This record gives sequence, structure tokens and C-alpha cells, in this order.
Amino acid sequence: MTEHEHLQAITDIRRIMERSSRFISLSGLSSISAGIVALIGAGVAQQMFDGYYARWTARGRYDVADYIYLRNGLVLLGLAVMAGAFLFGILFTYRKARKNGLPVWDMTARKVFFSGALPMAIGGVFILGLLYNGAEWLVGTSTLIFYGLALINASKYTVPEIRYLGITETVLGLLNLFFLGKGLYFWAIGFGICHIIYGILMWWKYDRKENHQS
Repeated sequence: MTEHEHLQAITDIRRIMERSSRFISLSGLSSISAGIVALIGAGVAQQMFDGYYARWTARGRYDVADYIYLRNGLVLLGLAVMAGAFLFGILFTYRKARKNGLPVWDMTARKVFFSGALPMAIGGVFILGLLYNGAEWLVGTSTLIFYGLALINASKYTVPEIRYLGITETVLGLLNLFFLGKGLYFWAIGFGICHIIYGILMWWKYDRKENHQS
């Protein structure tokens, strides 16, 4: 066996071991698309806030019904953003896995999903409690913190860089606690800009290299 063949064999063994222990089909395009969806959602939310305060000014007083209408609209918008980001994530991940001839829903994928789903589920119940108790101003920061914890927990079974994204989201959520009036900006930075930057870096590090090899 030549030196080149020896190195190639080691590389193949390392790749096989990595595939068996980590879910590596997460696409950078998934993160970029999630970030774009989040920024669109933040833009729509800003329009809703502007409309709410314009009506308040025109009325000259606070209106409970209008506030409930805004709150429910923001909750529905948040669910729509989450669903859109999730669908794009599945689409690009499925596309990458099929391109590389890898299974989409194998043992490592299930570990990633359930590791991330547990903190997200706990966070969802926590946020429902905030809404039930009328503490809506803590929803934005809570979504960032629990989402960050979900990424950190899931990073054990996928690309290690996702841990840094999780830490960034968690830190942004904690910082938001001290600037509650700026929640939409923290939300747009965390779910929008950070996802786009992370996706570009992952595409450059992993996806681009695979495209050249194929």
C-alpha cells in the first residue's frame, strides 16, 4: 500500500466513524433560509407594532381588545415563522442527505431531534405559562434562551459548530433580559442574522467542499 493509499484509507475510516456517531447532513442553506424567514417575520412584527401604536395614538387611550388582538397576532406570526424555518430546514437537509447517499432519519438524526426537542418542549410550556400570567414581555427573551439551550444539547450528535450558535442565542436571550423594550431587535439578531452568518460559514466549510467532490 502506497503512502497515498494509506492516508486515503485513514480518511475513509475517519469519515465512516464520523457518520456513525454524528448527524452531518445539516445544510448551511437550512440555517440561511431559517434566518431569512426570521427576518421577514421580524419585519412583519414591526409593522404590527407600528399599526398598534398608531391606533393607540389616534384613539388617545389604551384599548384591551386591541392589545389582545396584537398579542394573538404575534403568537400566530411566531408559530408561522417557526413552521417556515422548520420546513426549509427539512427540505435542505433531506436534499443534502440524498445527494450524499446518507439516511435522513437514522439513529444519529433521532438523537439530534430528541436532544433538541426536550429543551424546546420545556421552553414551550414555560412560554405558555408566561402568556397565561400576562408576562408577554418575557416571551422573546425566553424563546432565545430555550432555543439556545436546545442547540447546545443537540450539538453532541451533530456538527460541533452548532454549539457556538446555541451559546450565542442563549447569551443574546440573557442580554435581552436587561433591555426588554428591545426584544424584537434581539430576536431579529438571534434568529435572523446569526442564523444567516452561521449558515454561510457552514456552507463554506462543509457544503462547498462536498459540491466540489461530487
